[in-house]
Amino acid sequence: MKKKFKMENLDCANCAAKMEAAINKIQGVKEATVSFMTQRLVIEADDERFDEIVKEAAAACKKVDADCEVLI
Repeated sequence: MKKKFKMENLDCANCAAKMEAAINKIQGVKEATVSFMTQRLVIEADDERFDEIVKEAAAACKKVDADCEVLI
């Protein structure tokens, strides 16, 4: 499954790169991209665990930038 999510308050490209690296380490994620310019997160991951992976990804984003929100 592949889905796009809007992000709010993503402050910089460096933060986006850190978030992308963290999300790609989550078990079950095939590919994740975080775009600072478009304020978007795209996740491609296992269908069975997709909802759980999205929650983990949102938590990983919060860890990098506490103000950043992933709109699920």
